[in-house]
Amino acid sequence: MKNELIKSLKKAGQKAGISADLLKELALEYPENPDHGDFSSNIAMAHAKGLKVAPKVLADKIIDQFKKEMPDFVESVGVAGPGFINFKIKDKFFAESVITPKDLIAKSLTTKKQIMVEYTDPNPFKIFHIGHLMSNAIGESISRLIESDGTEVVRTCYQGDVGLHVAKTIWGIKNVPNIDFDSLKDKGIIAKLNVLGMAYVAGSAKYESDTFYDHIFDDVAPNKNQIEIKREIDLINKQIFEKSDKEINKIYDLGRKWSLEYFDTIYARLGTKFNSFFFESEMAPIGVEIVKKFSKDGLFRKQVFTESEGATVFKGEDYGLHTRVFITSQGLPTYETKELGLNTNKFNKYPNLDQSVIITANEQNDYFKVVLKAFSLINPKIYEKTKHISHGLLRFASGKMSSRKGHVISAEDLINEIKSLVMERIAGKEFAVDEAQEIADIIAIGAIKYTILRQAIGGDVIFDSAKSISFEGDSGPYLQYSAVRANSILEKAKKEGIRINDQVSINNNQVKLPEKVGLLEKLIIRFPDVVERASAEYAPQLVANYLINLAGAFNSFYAGNTIVDVNEPLSSYRIELTKIFVETMEKGLHILGIKIPKRM
Repeated sequence: MKNELIKSLKKAGQKAGISADLLKELALEYPENPDHGDFSSNIAMAHAKGLKVAPKVLADKIIDQFKKEMPDFVESVGVAGPGFINFKIKDKFFAESVITPKDLIAKSLTTKKQIMVEYTDPNPFKIFHIGHLMSNAIGESISRLIESDGTEVVRTCYQGDVGLHVAKTIWGIKNVPNIDFDSLKDKGIIAKLNVLGMAYVAGSAKYESDTFYDHIFDDVAPNKNQIEIKREIDLINKQIFEKSDKEINKIYDLGRKWSLEYFDTIYARLGTKFNSFFFESEMAPIGVEIVKKFSKDGLFRKQVFTESEGATVFKGEDYGLHTRVFITSQGLPTYETKELGLNTNKFNKYPNLDQSVIITANEQNDYFKVVLKAFSLINPKIYEKTKHISHGLLRFASGKMSSRKGHVISAEDLINEIKSLVMERIAGKEFAVDEAQEIADIIAIGAIKYTILRQAIGGDVIFDSAKSISFEGDSGPYLQYSAVRANSILEKAKKEGIRINDQVSINNNQVKLPEKVGLLEKLIIRFPDVVERASAEYAPQLVANYLINLAGAFNSFYAGNTIVDVNEPLSSYRIELTKIFVETMEKGLHILGIKIPKRM
């Protein structure tokens, strides 16, 4: 319908004097006010100046030409405001279109594309916190948006399995008196991770002389001053990189293994399956070789007469940025060098990539500007295919989290807290214990993901626990509840025998169509356009906002009509419309990474 309307409008525009070349990118919009019509175009306003006529005059000319060969599904066309052309579509056509079997999202690619999306990126030896949860929700949704048109998505996760955080943790394991590392082998994964977390906080407190946490860990290395402890942790960091100490290697290997096993349980709970995992320990040697190679050309230089004398740096000031260290004065690669190795390795492993998308918190924006600038000089082709998307933080009343000081909120803690609130909400309903747990888990994760995805990527998200689990209004559970309600209607229709075949035939009168349609039918028709735009713009919030409007339209339709009624001639149509609503909600919620429970 929309494509045919655009084709007819282009033809009318050409006859009104607009060059065909200028009409190649002609688009139709949906008026915010339904009274203005079903589609709108600014064609006259965009081209009036070039033809030296008033927009309304050109709009009238275009309409005159359009009416001569007006598609039969158009009821009326007119001018509004300064020169918008609005189109009203016949209600019968909306009714026919919405219940005609079709793919809700067309797979329109003629050539196979491959895009890599890197997201989540938790660090072994550290907690999987709510920042990782935010990155996961955004990255998974963007991946599903990209897949919606047939593009192959390679999901990747980059994990920091070496670095100062690992050294702090291992130092803590070796020095906190009540940690018996060998006995951890027989304990559960949560107990193991709790010990790693405690060791990390202890190591961080002693390394940075945190007055609060340093006091808590008074019994940790009481006879050593902060300078000695810092020197020991720096040495462990070097030994990890060099693999030069057997005891440290043993602790490292087990701690890394436990962390990755724990992360896998969270990925499964969130519905993410990665194609590839990259690790800093493997990327570091690749990055070091790149820095050495381009140091010969002067791209990287040795620092002199500064606090980091002897370090190898990239002079960002030469490009309006800031200088960053790539190799420390101790000869260790920094995050920046590992990032060079990572982005090179991505394209070595997947040589047919059309694009590599990297999703991080916006705190890393300045860091990435420098790294990507360096990479643009090292490998311009790969740089041109690399896109960085940054998101804000998930904030609570207590303010910004800090993993260094142990104030971090784990993803699992947040999910379980919201799950507990959901369990209270559904208490008293006739659910078996296991079923209630499953339903509450699905609702809790849906509530969190929707809160993250409902607004444009980039800004901070303020999480309100009570609002997030509301079954009414702007929330994930509201969307889930609307779909569950619609499914229950379909079940009722099935029991009463009021259903139509999947292969609907309008022509042989299997279905009686209404004379008037409402907002529900018109919104369902828009779904492919919403997904296409959201995919092009990497904007999951467009889908989230659309689904809220769609659910509201369905609930209004439900309140105003008897859907299942053997004596109602329109019952078959209403049931089929409900079925298409469910299919649309399923597709949309899938894009957001949100499941629909069987009952609520």
